[in-house]
Amino acid sequence: MIEILKAILFGIVEGITEWLPISSTGHMILLDEFVKLDVSPEFLGMFLVVIQLGAILAVVVLFWNKLFPFRFKEKPIVQKDIFSMWFKIVAACIPAAVVGIFFDETFEALFYNPISVAIALIVFGIAFLVIENRNKSLHPKITALSEITYKTAMIIGVFQLIAAVFPGTSRSGATIIGALLIGVSRTVAAEFTFFMAVPVMLGASLLKILKFGFAFTGAEMVILFVGMLVAFLVSVIVIRFLMSYIKKHDFKVFGWYRIVLGILVLAYFYLIK
Repeated sequence: MIEILKAILFGIVEGITEWLPISSTGHMILLDEFVKLDVSPEFLGMFLVVIQLGAILAVVVLFWNKLFPFRFKEKPIVQKDIFSMWFKIVAACIPAAVVGIFFDETFEALFYNPISVAIALIVFGIAFLVIENRNKSLHPKITALSEITYKTAMIIGVFQLIAAVFPGTSRSGATIIGALLIGVSRTVAAEFTFFMAVPVMLGASLLKILKFGFAFTGAEMVILFVGMLVAFLVSVIVIRFLMSYIKKHDFKVFGWYRIVLGILVLAYFYLIK
């Protein structure tokens, strides 16, 4: 029962931080410092990635009409604009996918620690403040998903690559920053980031499961299922909140949050622990 309660806590943190630009991986690494799941290191490494499938399912459910290209009325209809968007998403995901396949364990060994997370939190927190101040007097050039070109998608994909290498950067935070820098509106930047997460997290989860194998114990299956379910439910709420929030507000509050959290983490590990 204690482990299930811990899985619920991990699911809550994942559901909140996966979509807000504050780094889900960073928060999960930090949470693991204080709330230890009684599982093997191999299962924990897999769990921290695969739990994100619950969050991804929330995107699929909430944005189904924008993600699924087929409509069935009197006769099947194929929406070419959605197919085109998927090709752009795949193109944007190629850099991170290549790095993930060949260097995942290397970067995990080098940078998956609280200090690296704290530094990334602060650096990208400052980036949010700088970019939002810069964009105050500018009007976005791209205000609809259909206006995103392959070039734009690839640039956003390069920023996603930064998040793939440095935990604490935040995949959503990095891609949103990249999108804002090249003139994408906040709403479109957030939506495109959500959609990019679907193939990225599916691929990352499949890779982790294959490396871990399918020899789950009963307890491990329950922990994973509970974490994913809670992540899904919390993600539905958080995504709806964020899409409503950014219609009237900028991302500065998340920048300040990242900076404060990063400083607290550095203080804890350097001065207290």
